[in-house]
Amino acid sequence: TGITGLFTHSAPRSTLLYLYSSTLEKLQTLPESSVYRQSAEALTRHRMSIIERVKPAGLAEWQTRVAQTVDAHPEAFRKIPITTQSGEKEYNVVWKPSAQEGVKTAPEWDDEAPGKPMMEGPRSEEDQIQQLGRMARDPVEEHRVIPRIEPEPSLTAEQVQEIEGEVGSGLIEEVIQVAEGELELVHKMAEAKVWEDLEEKPAEGQWTYFERDTHTGTTQAS
Repeated sequence: TGITGLFTHSAPRSTLLYLYSSTLEKLQTLPESSVYRQSAEALTRHRMSIIERVKPAGLAEWQTRVAQTVDAHPEAFRKIPITTQSGEKEYNVVWKPSAQEGVKTAPEWDDEAPGKPMMEGPRSEEDQIQQLGRMARDPVEEHRVIPRIEPEPSLTAEQVQEIEGEVGSGLIEEVIQVAEGELELVHKMAEAKVWEDLEEKPAEGQWTYFERDTHTGTTQAS
């Protein structure tokens, strides 16, 4: 990609469709009145529509070939219906989160699912619970039971540039990084239930910031 540490992505279209659809699904857990939910949904739907419009050659034929496997394994795949500008009914095929993790577990990883490394040193109770969950997984079994489908046809260089130009957030690999961060943020907000009242109420005046001429009578306002 020309950016240190940022490698060329092999399947950017299907990855972005997965991330955006997962984000929209998770946003449904936030209150409808949430300004964050409203703005995030609008932006995510806009970017998802850009990805949906740019189709690699052979996409329809690929969907036909994998349809039987996708329909037979609803626990692993999700079909997202869409309506094109011409009114035709189409759909996107994306992995479900659990299957996405399982399919990443491959021999080249020594049966260890790739991901963020576990931090060393003292951990919070929440971190310890997450670590136990990861250690209790059986990556060999996960990799074995996940159904396989051939990859979605690749985008051309011109199509990638078209997406990058319309999204306007740098390289498509950078767009993927942003989408991953947005999905993680929504998960954190949903877990913390940020829309609820604080457990510890702030002291009166805690959020009143310092203003000139409010604490001394000798300073003149300019």
